[in-house]
Amino acid sequence: MSNPASHRPHSAARASSHRKIVLTSFNDFGLAEPILRALAEEKYVTPTPIQSQTIPFAASGRDVIGIAQTGTGKTAAFALPILNRLLANRVRPEKKSCRVLVLSPTRELSGQIADSFTAYGRHIRPLKVSLAIGGVPINRQIRDMAHGAEVLVATPGRLLDLVQQRAVRLDKVEILVLDEADRMLDMGFIHDIKKVVAMLPRDRQTLFFSATMPQEIVQLSNSMLRDPAKVSVTPQATTAEKVDQRVILTEKPAKAALLAELLKSETIDRAIVFTRTKHGADKVVRVLAQAGLRAEAIHGNKSQNNRERTLKAFRDGSLRTLIATDIAARGIDVDGISHVFNYDLPNVPESYVHRIGRTARAGANGIAISFCDHEENAYLRDIERLIRMQIPSTNRRTGNRGTQQARPQGQSNGHNNGHNNGQHRQNRPHGHKKHQHNGRNNRGHSGNGPRPVSNGPRPIAATQPAQQAQPAAAKVSGGIENVTFLGQPRRSAGPGAPR
Repeated sequence: MSNPASHRPHSAARASSHRKIVLTSFNDFGLAEPILRALAEEKYVTPTPIQSQTIPFAASGRDVIGIAQTGTGKTAAFALPILNRLLANRVRPEKKSCRVLVLSPTRELSGQIADSFTAYGRHIRPLKVSLAIGGVPINRQIRDMAHGAEVLVATPGRLLDLVQQRAVRLDKVEILVLDEADRMLDMGFIHDIKKVVAMLPRDRQTLFFSATMPQEIVQLSNSMLRDPAKVSVTPQATTAEKVDQRVILTEKPAKAALLAELLKSETIDRAIVFTRTKHGADKVVRVLAQAGLRAEAIHGNKSQNNRERTLKAFRDGSLRTLIATDIAARGIDVDGISHVFNYDLPNVPESYVHRIGRTARAGANGIAISFCDHEENAYLRDIERLIRMQIPSTNRRTGNRGTQQARPQGQSNGHNNGHNNGQHRQNRPHGHKKHQHNGRNNRGHSGNGPRPVSNGPRPIAATQPAQQAQPAAAKVSGGIENVTFLGQPRRSAGPGAPR
């Protein structure tokens, strides 16, 4: 195979950019023996869909834009061809420079990516993989980059700090990887990314991954990539099909007691509880401690050492309940999570899909339970529109805050009804309570307004059998495959298979 650094593929190769390449073994990719040996030791046998589609294009030197959720094995999809290229062209990196730059939104995800490069390249010596993230002393990272690195995995903010201190130079980057681009947008990193890209050589390979493609991400990818091969997979359909989803309509002050009740009554191996804010995560930990339940929080205000200790305890099972914000939870790749609790519903509906994808991994089943107070009705409605199903609910609310109208005839209480589901929802009567804005992360909602609420069980259409009126849970149908392709979701600009 020719050196991909020396030229771009010919037009015949470009013409096949949309052709699916399905390979069923890592031996089919032409990877070097040291990499295959490491994969065998990691017990990797069959490539995931994102790997089988991405690796051939990346190995040929093509720019790639990949649409894939977290937990699909996309780290290996870009790490393996990159390592193969480094092994084929052994060049000592220059001082303070790197040959490969990987940008990711969070410390945890960056750490896991660096660990993956080290694991897959364990038989490539020497191979220097450096990590540049916030929350740890920058002087250590300055010393680490003094003699350069072949692979630098970084968060955008810390990378720019190192560049400003003249500890890192980016003019020798051969390959740029941008992982979880949509989450970068949510966290307000897009301007930082543009600054970084402006410092890179124009003649480079770019691998660009995002779970969704809002307009800002489309524009960013267009400015960064040249004639990219486009690959997309819909892993959330296979993951979420095994997730039983429930919504409990409740009052906001009752959420803490409700969570403690469920943690005691449910059969739980490991549980992640999502809150919208750092302060809210700490408050949930305190309330659960008063109820005799141990939990730890992970968020941006925690030190890196504290976050690492907490994650280690969660992985080894000594900590059963983890309280997390969306941003801190990025990169948590732990098997055996039986439950996900949405203590606060996310105001970005795509985050719901990311959240429930933390459970039901490696072929297991999982349960996702969401609490919805009156102010979150519109968030629930946005989520149901996105996943094209109505999540079964139990009403634990008190007081008179409006009545729920019967659903249109023929609409199921738990299963996807295709496009007609969205049409019914457009004709559904709605309440008139305005949204509460709790900070930069909250966004306004337009359209038909918040979902109405009820004081009793949600009525079922007359055509549905009575015994089906209260299903215990619903499974996401194949309709969730469209999560990635449903137009351009509205987003806030504020912060917000194997890997």
